Amino acid sequence: MLDLVPAGVAHRDRLDPSERSGRLFLGVLEPLEARIDTLPTRAHQVDQQREIVDPSVPLGEQLALESLESADRLIEEPANFGDMSCHRKDFCAESVPHGAPDLSRDRRFELGCGDGEGLDLAPRTLENGFELGRLRPTGRGVRDSLLGPFQCKAVHGRRGYSQRRMDTVALDYELPPELIAQHPIDPRDASRLLVYRRDQRTIEHRVFSEFPQLLVDELVVVNDSRVVPGRLELRRASGGAVEVLLLEAASDDGTWEALARPTRRLRPGERLGPVELVEPLGDGRWLVRVDGEPAGEVPLPPYIREPLADPERYQTVYSREAGSAAAPTAGLHFTTSTLASLDPVRVTLHVGLDSFRPVSSSRLEEHALHGERYVVDTDAWARIETAPKVLAVGTTTVRVLETVARTGELRGRTSLFVTPGFAFRRVDALLTNFHLPRSTLLALVMAFVGVEEAREIYRVAIEERYRFYSFGDAMVVL
Repeated sequence: MLDLVPAGVAHRDRLDPSERSGRLFLGVLEPLEARIDTLPTRAHQVDQQREIVDPSVPLGEQLALESLESADRLIEEPANFGDMSCHRKDFCAESVPHGAPDLSRDRRFELGCGDGEGLDLAPRTLENGFELGRLRPTGRGVRDSLLGPFQCKAVHGRRGYSQRRMDTVALDYELPPELIAQHPIDPRDASRLLVYRRDQRTIEHRVFSEFPQLLVDELVVVNDSRVVPGRLELRRASGGAVEVLLLEAASDDGTWEALARPTRRLRPGERLGPVELVEPLGDGRWLVRVDGEPAGEVPLPPYIREPLADPERYQTVYSREAGSAAAPTAGLHFTTSTLASLDPVRVTLHVGLDSFRPVSSSRLEEHALHGERYVVDTDAWARIETAPKVLAVGTTTVRVLETVARTGELRGRTSLFVTPGFAFRRVDALLTNFHLPRSTLLALVMAFVGVEEAREIYRVAIEERYRFYSFGDAMVVL
């Protein structure tokens, strides 16, 4: 028999025995809450556009889930979530007393604070990151710190960046116009040299003539391509002026890919002095045929407004085979004597304008390189492959070395786009100039040294009045 106890009755033995023996005593039952918190998601509540209706909210208030990125668009290696916070977050500093418990195993840094105050590291957005150059270790080495993913080449593949995750705005910085070098310095190795050591996270200010003294066992690799005198000022039969800029030899029969402007009224088959227009390629590009060897001017970047008295100053002292539309400018600092002391290895990549074309898209993934021709001798690659360390002179040399390291092909075309998150396989140190904002060259530097590190290096360079761009000063990352 089942007895139900009325509300307020503590024990069953308080009931009348007669009632207990023959019938139920029905009192006021206390309401109980349902044991099911929420109902399961029903089929009609699942949105095919990757939205799921939360059962605990009204149907009009849906929670949209972000789409997952496809794995095939990630660069080289997945993010190490033990080192990086997700959703494009970096580490920034937050003041804490020195006496507070340190959850990062005594990995604490000071940021020029007053006595008694240190820094704890907490996730924040990348745009609000701290200036790494001002950090100085107070305990363990920096390689052991929470900032490990931004330190050295050993973790390039673990930064957690990819083309899908980096906005082009990250390549922006402000440069005073007077720091854009308008002419080369004389002598070549009198330019200034900013030295950044990744293991110590320090910046030194040197002169380029001291560059050989900084090396220990690095094998220096240079790009020996020579700039073509391919800027041609021509006239149409009607008398109108046309500028033709030769970009790349298309074959051995004198045909070139070129830019021509103004291009709207030009027609295939038209003659412009020694140049014949063969076929339009779109976006102002033409396939042209040139009579004999190009005999124009060396094309200077548009930000250089002063004429060049000696065209050889826009060539490296080791340039050999003509084929580039722009100079591999990191090599402009070398003199013949400096070069002889290093015994460098030569590779060839004919530089096209795509390397210097600004990134106009809002995301790096939307920018594409059309490719450039390269050649590496078998003996040269044997030295490179067996070297304990390799120092690449210029971003073009980096692209050659990393292309061969991945493909094993010693000649061909490379459209390798090096962006933060790239895993370097053969380049251990880098000599380069200071590059334009929103350029693929700056993206490569950020990939090699780290995004925040590169920003801090550029901030220091501007503060110290370094000269920027093609005829400017240099930086080396060791």
